[in-house]
Amino acid sequence: MRLSGSLVFVLVVVAVHAVGTALGGWVVLDENYSKQEHGQDLIMPMDMAWFVALLCWGLAVLQATCVALTGRRRPWTRSVLAVCLAFVACSTLIGFLGSLVSGAPSLPVLLIFGIDAAALWVMFGTTAHRWFSVRGPAPTSPRG
Repeated sequence: MRLSGSLVFVLVVVAVHAVGTALGGWVVLDENYSKQEHGQDLIMPMDMAWFVALLCWGLAVLQATCVALTGRRRPWTRSVLAVCLAFVACSTLIGFLGSLVSGAPSLPVLLIFGIDAAALWVMFGTTAHRWFSVRGPAPTSPRG
């Protein structure tokens, strides 16, 4: 059985978010170090910046691992992917609402929220349920 197009869409969305999350962790540290070198106020204390960066990198590794393990059809993978997508969808919605409140609505962020919501919809749908509830063939081991 092959992966459906909608699940491939979800995996691409999660993989892109994993790359963006890993890059975000690096950017937080880089910006903090740059401000420190120029004698400016840090965007956050350095310990907090490292915590945020490590959290971002851990989330990115978790997302990439789940994308890689999708072929094994483990039910927990679907749950983790759904939680990660829900977290990202909430974050993008908050980002859009923040831009709306500031008077400069960001339509790209709204578009990303729509993509995240569609991916989340697929993860809670029957296609994902059927894919992740069936195990692949059992590994064969030589008898002897």
